[in-house]
Amino acid sequence: MAADTPASTTAPRGAADETMSRKAGGGIVGKGPLGTKENVVPENHTTEPAPAYEAAPPSFTQEKGEEINYHSLEWWQAGVIMIAETVSLGILSLPAVLATIGLAPGIVLIVFMSVMSGYSGLVLGEFRQRYPWVQSFGDAGEVLGRSIGMGRFFQEFMGWAQTIFQVFVMGSHLLTWTICLNTLSDSSTCTIVWAAVGLVVFWMLNTPRTLKYASYMSFESSRRLTYPLPKRAAFFSIFTAVMMTVIDVAVERPIGSASIDVTNQLGFTSAFLAVTNIAIAFSGHSCFFSVMSEFKKPEDWPKALALLQVCDTTLYLVASVVIYLYAGPDVPSPALTAAGSGRIRKAIWGIAIPTIVIAGVIYGHVAAKYLFLRVFGGTKHVVRRTALGTAGWVGITFAVWVVAFVIAESIPVFNNLLGLVCALFVSWFSYGFPGLLWLYMHHGAWFRDGRRAALFAMNAALFVIGLVLCALGLWSFGEAFAQGGMVEPWSCNSNAG
Repeated sequence: MAADTPASTTAPRGAADETMSRKAGGGIVGKGPLGTKENVVPENHTTEPAPAYEAAPPSFTQEKGEEINYHSLEWWQAGVIMIAETVSLGILSLPAVLATIGLAPGIVLIVFMSVMSGYSGLVLGEFRQRYPWVQSFGDAGEVLGRSIGMGRFFQEFMGWAQTIFQVFVMGSHLLTWTICLNTLSDSSTCTIVWAAVGLVVFWMLNTPRTLKYASYMSFESSRRLTYPLPKRAAFFSIFTAVMMTVIDVAVERPIGSASIDVTNQLGFTSAFLAVTNIAIAFSGHSCFFSVMSEFKKPEDWPKALALLQVCDTTLYLVASVVIYLYAGPDVPSPALTAAGSGRIRKAIWGIAIPTIVIAGVIYGHVAAKYLFLRVFGGTKHVVRRTALGTAGWVGITFAVWVVAFVIAESIPVFNNLLGLVCALFVSWFSYGFPGLLWLYMHHGAWFRDGRRAALFAMNAALFVIGLVLCALGLWSFGEAFAQGGMVEPWSCNSNAG
């Protein structure tokens, strides 16, 4: 375990072959075989060396004058990316969560999970400041494992777990895409065909190599960019779609037309699946390391995180409460289907398309980037637009979307798929694992003073939340499956509400 003591600033020899040098104006910057590393570490901060083994170097480097600039994100761009990535799926299931567990418990749980997930995001930022070469949970797992001689195993395990999670979320976006297209077309085409169309659309938008393009897709188009970007902002698309749903249900189903439950009595399985859907609403953490690695100024991370937490929590509370109050206990999931008028419902789903697609593209980028660096890390193909590098990127992005397509068709119930994703992955990436990282960083000083003892309790709680979400979430998903909560996979039948 790493204590709160200064660590060596000289990395071992190996694939990373890092050496630390002074930068003019203060700070330490790492240099690798391709040039200068992306992050400047403050003078008063401690860092630890990158792994020494040859395989899978943990990060890429950048050389002045290279064609691909990976470190171009402003903090507000990163915040917008994370909003588009997080809100798109989370907000669609929350009104049905309130209908399941009741209004008061639902509001309390949304606020509680928001606070805990926001704090865990700060822990991830603190961890990357201490270990600035970390670009994925795989790299973070290596740091944890090296103290017991299992760095390589932990890197492989956590890296692949992160990638599998992201592919599952990509599958959720493809599933949402099929619901959208079935709604818009009055279910005129086989659902599998719509999923195949979505596969091609998502894959083509994943061909750019950096997240800067995703930030423009997430917020606004730019005429200066040569890549054909959507004209509508992803964030504004989901915001507009949700507000249209709110207005429509308010007009069509005024308060008093259905009973509203402040609290509910219900079985454990349905209750805990509802809890996992709230956790999904704050599940962007698996992408956080990758987003931080593309910051112009890594120290701006708290600003981006604050923008994310304020926007998504406010939107979640307003939309879920209002839609539930007006639509009543039969509110569907995804919530955009709650609109009473068929014509309005189509308009709402049409407006939501940018967010459905772009958020999936962000997850696809992070998953593909991890695999790409596993294959080409430490070579010129990472930072130059070589034929081999381009072919590798295109092939990897296509492969991950094919896997996501298989997942979407194999688990075709929206809430059940989200519940499984939460139990297997969100429980650890958003809660359990950040708690472990804090305990690792501050081992030996957990109870140094009152503040440190309170933080110890907070991070221990994060770990317990992750453990409970994983164990009971898997149990609830199995119960729902056994009780017939699934529909026929690989079916042409419409999944539109």
